[in-house]
Amino acid sequence: MLDNAPVLTHQHGNLTIEGYSRAAVQTYWRIPELRLAFDLGAQPWDFMGTPSLAITHSHLDHIAALPVYVARRRMMKMDPPTIYLPEHAIGPVESMLKAFSRLDRGRLPCELIAVAPGDEIELSRELIMTVHPTRHTVPSVGYLVWERRHKLKPEFLELTGPEIRDLRQAGTEVTAETRLPLVAYTGDTSPAGLDQNPEMLRARILITEMTFIAPKHRKDKIHKHGHMHLDDFVDRAAEFENELIIAGHLSTRYNAAQVQRIVQKRIPDMLGGRLKVWV
Repeated sequence: MLDNAPVLTHQHGNLTIEGYSRAAVQTYWRIPELRLAFDLGAQPWDFMGTPSLAITHSHLDHIAALPVYVARRRMMKMDPPTIYLPEHAIGPVESMLKAFSRLDRGRLPCELIAVAPGDEIELSRELIMTVHPTRHTVPSVGYLVWERRHKLKPEFLELTGPEIRDLRQAGTEVTAETRLPLVAYTGDTSPAGLDQNPEMLRARILITEMTFIAPKHRKDKIHKHGHMHLDDFVDRAAEFENELIIAGHLSTRYNAAQVQRIVQKRIPDMLGGRLKVWV
């Protein structure tokens, strides 16, 4: 495994969160167990093996490595990746890939799929991904991966196995689908990206942004430019139901020691130990 781009890793239950995010530098995340990555401002070599990629918006620190990702998968004889993009970005990304293909004199095979808030994407039999509105300086979306389960309907709980089998064979739907919010990813957003999507606050894991933390930075200006401040987390402390909250995309104005000091001063208990600042 090549160490060609920084990656931080955190294990939470049966899921691994890998990635790195610094404002205006590069952002990339993946959950290997879900075979899914989010954004790709740079591409660690082993991220190449992840077959699906969900992009939140078209700023370069979130999409610059798309041609590299597609080319590396082709070079290693992997299947073309599936890339989900906000619908407005499809045409420009197609043009970008065609330009790189001409420069590289090699094919860049991939499936680009346009998404919009309200869309549902079937990732597998067990996983559904929904698309949500966020607020940034360019059109943007967030994603929420749900674990899908099928449970026996209450009216059939007292039946025996053979009786349930007979009902199924007769065409009766004996189970009902339930969904558990598993992983939410906002990308870059003002607080509206959380306030308009309360289901993200219930996901087992929330990956979001905390670009600014210094008291002197004006929150109205930060929100206007589609970002969040540490104070936005303090104001919403009671609303987070997540088991794990990962806050990344810190401004390069701050070093790691400053980040830890300022955040822990404002949130001493780190939201009951659930908040992890990714720096």
